[in-house]
Amino acid sequence: MTKLCLPDGIRACLFDLDGVLTRTAVVHAAAWKQTFDEYLRRRDGPSFRPFDSGRDYDEYVDGRPRADGVRTFLASRGIELPDGGPDDPPDKDTVHGLGNRKNILVLEKIREEGVEAYPGSVRFVEAVRAEGLRTAVVSSSANCRDVLIAAGIEHLFEVRIDGVVAAERKLPGKPHPDTFLEAGRELATGPEAAAVFEDALAGMEAGHSGHFGCVVGVDRVGQADALRAHGADIVVKDLAALLEDDS
Repeated sequence: MTKLCLPDGIRACLFDLDGVLTRTAVVHAAAWKQTFDEYLRRRDGPSFRPFDSGRDYDEYVDGRPRADGVRTFLASRGIELPDGGPDDPPDKDTVHGLGNRKNILVLEKIREEGVEAYPGSVRFVEAVRAEGLRTAVVSSSANCRDVLIAAGIEHLFEVRIDGVVAAERKLPGKPHPDTFLEAGRELATGPEAAAVFEDALAGMEAGHSGHFGCVVGVDRVGQADALRAHGADIVVKDLAALLEDDS
């Protein structure tokens, strides 16, 4: 029999998508780097300072809604662009234009390379469901449903609060806790009885500020200390580490 290594009283599990359930965080980081480097090269010339797929991605972009990621990274470089509109073309130097460019690159990479779910994460979610706990995906991605379908795991989740739903309901994205809280409401579960599973620093902050019963940091890239500093109660390298066979 498999035992879940979670605090007593947890009745729902709220999972981030990229980097927690699927191997897509690296795809997003590569798309952001290409987008920002192309823009910075146009702006600053050959001597531009490139986007760092490690530090810059983790600190300013990972886990945030797309437009917020553009604004936050550019602000770190002292750059401010007009927002523009959601339909801006991908070659327009606006917040939405850069965001749309990044999205095109992500979709191209997903089509070319496919999407793979982490086996340990799938095992953990299946065990969670077998124990009668409720499940939701909470992602800033507007492509969340397509990724879940491509990875073959959409059926494992009762509720999906993603970038599309957040925009429709006017929910601020991570690091605010609102999207996680909304998932809990849809599952009829208060934050004290829900666990958040995240790999992004912004997601850690969202889980911590939302006063959830447990915040689990998934450390895929060697940032365990940063995850703890931003609010993780538990840090694991893979969700399978939270499964214990007591048969």
